[in-house]
Amino acid sequence: MDKKRVAIVTPTYNRASTLGKLYESLVKQSCKDFVWFLIDDGSSDNTELLVEEWIQQNQVDIRYVKKANGGKHTALNVGISQLEEELTFIVDSDDFLTENGVETIIKYADKYEKIKEEKKLCGFCFLRHYSDGKVNVAYFEQDEFIGNYVDTRINNGLGGDKAEVFYTKVLQQYPFVEYPGEKFMPEDAVWIAMSQKYDMVHANEGIYICDYLEGGLTKTGRSMKIYSPRGMMLRSRLFVNDKRVNRKTKIKMMLLYIIYSRFAGIGVKEASKEINEKAWYYLLIIPGVMIQIKWKKQLRG
Repeated sequence: MDKKRVAIVTPTYNRASTLGKLYESLVKQSCKDFVWFLIDDGSSDNTELLVEEWIQQNQVDIRYVKKANGGKHTALNVGISQLEEELTFIVDSDDFLTENGVETIIKYADKYEKIKEEKKLCGFCFLRHYSDGKVNVAYFEQDEFIGNYVDTRINNGLGGDKAEVFYTKVLQQYPFVEYPGEKFMPEDAVWIAMSQKYDMVHANEGIYICDYLEGGLTKTGRSMKIYSPRGMMLRSRLFVNDKRVNRKTKIKMMLLYIIYSRFAGIGVKEASKEINEKAWYYLLIIPGVMIQIKWKKQLRG
């Protein structure tokens, strides 16, 4: 088949029961200029058989790769490194798209094609909605605002998940760091690194429908992070050492850095070497230790 413009990348692990909803939404897309690339992160259910059936149906251009289980970020690294499509859209295995999702992405890509280099764009940020139609947390204050991740999302206090679409060649420059034995790495660890050089177009158009399911990464929360402490340290350190990040966020991230460094078994002297603002680090050690002890007790039940 001819190369498509959009790659919809879906890491999946034992989600055969939910993938069908995403597949049906892709079948219904008003624009077919996309490929669906599934990276199976070692599923033990019938995901592979299900995908084979869909490939035979030939209603969607599908690529499928199965790898040993290593976590969502390792699956993304495998998938993104193989892409040749212009745009990359990461869509989770328990979510789905609006019928005009791909059409909307291409509309904006065409609109900004001539100025993407001048504006140093890495992509587009759209809205997520819940299945009841409510937007995930908040709209952007200004439609089609061009800005970086830190200023637009962090310093502006704009919480919630959004639907990010990246120029593939830019995204490929920022692979997720992989630590042996750790199966979680927050995606914003890449977004904040990318924002040091690139901006995004923030559009108040919903293209992504999400409902957080039991067993998903959003629901499993703290325990998953505790078992991936070095990844969480990296993410916290990126926020703490970024001069653009507001003070309130830096204090929160400094606490998290201390907490996860203890879960990683890294001593104070070694951990402090990676931090620019050492005064705040030492000031927050005691509350950080207290929180870590509390979390450890809760983890043990």
